[in-house]
Amino acid sequence: MNRSEHERYSRQILVAGIGERGQERILASRAALVGCGALGSVLAGLLVRAGIGRLRIIDRDFVEPSNLQRQTLFDESDARAALPKAVAAERHLRAANSRSRVEGIVEDLSAENAHDLLGGFDLILDGTDNFQTRLLINDAAIDLATTWIYGAAVGSYGVMLVVRPGQTACLACLLESGDCAETISASATCDTAGILSAAASQIASLQAAEALKILAGKWDDLHGRLVSCDVWSGKFQSIRVAKNADCRACGRREFTYLEGEAQPQITMCGRDAVQIHEHGRSFDLEQLSSRLSASAANIRHNDFLLRFSLPPYELTVFADGRAIVKGTQDPAIARSLYARYLGS
Repeated sequence: MNRSEHERYSRQILVAGIGERGQERILASRAALVGCGALGSVLAGLLVRAGIGRLRIIDRDFVEPSNLQRQTLFDESDARAALPKAVAAERHLRAANSRSRVEGIVEDLSAENAHDLLGGFDLILDGTDNFQTRLLINDAAIDLATTWIYGAAVGSYGVMLVVRPGQTACLACLLESGDCAETISASATCDTAGILSAAASQIASLQAAEALKILAGKWDDLHGRLVSCDVWSGKFQSIRVAKNADCRACGRREFTYLEGEAQPQITMCGRDAVQIHEHGRSFDLEQLSSRLSASAANIRHNDFLLRFSLPPYELTVFADGRAIVKGTQDPAIARSLYARYLGS
């Protein structure tokens, strides 16, 4: 650690749990963050400012005005330009700390790419908005023997858990055993319950604190509990989660999500929208814009995506073949529009 780095992180170095050696380890550390929404944008900002050596951000979505209430990394110019969140995050974080290597990847985490995107990191971080993707992360992390930190927030409530493959309970132990039905619900979403920025920021801060312990090499300081809090009522609690010896994932190593047996997430939290996956397909957005000019309205595109209107629907198409169809939660309608205007 050189003199300028020591000065930059001087207040963090003074923290008893970190010190100079811990800060050196943070500067050399690598983490992958899946999702850069309410949780992920706060978490990414905290870790980059703390000096993480490398942060890969994987996100499938783009910035919209409704995100700005809680996704603190973005601003109005990002929403006006409809920038992919991974791209906007990379730009803002590099401006905050040019010494951290930040890599934004505009992609949807899937069974096909999970190993490639998550392999080779010291830590995996959950900034997602759905349990299908979290269980995919859980499968991949166990298979890769990589620690990951689960986090979720909805309404004024949130939860957080560090998963250490082979040592602690995993997310499948928690969700698939039914033991924590009163602690966490996989059915509540921000569509039905909304979300407070304060709740997301609280959970992301707890995730970041545990992440810094791990990246600084302070494994003995991990509390190993499922922490839950409600920022509106002021209720906080933490419980031990028992490791299930017969767990599908960490016990029997049956990776249902990683092996592609589970259905991919197609509806999107907080959005009247469906995501269409078309693996192995790509678009030239400039050519697509010309082709759609006679049949669609309000066509606009940037280097990363193209958007057009088919009232009452709006389609956002990514160069990798994915599309987000806004205005419906019916996959059949979304697929029909995709096939009609983009081809099958």
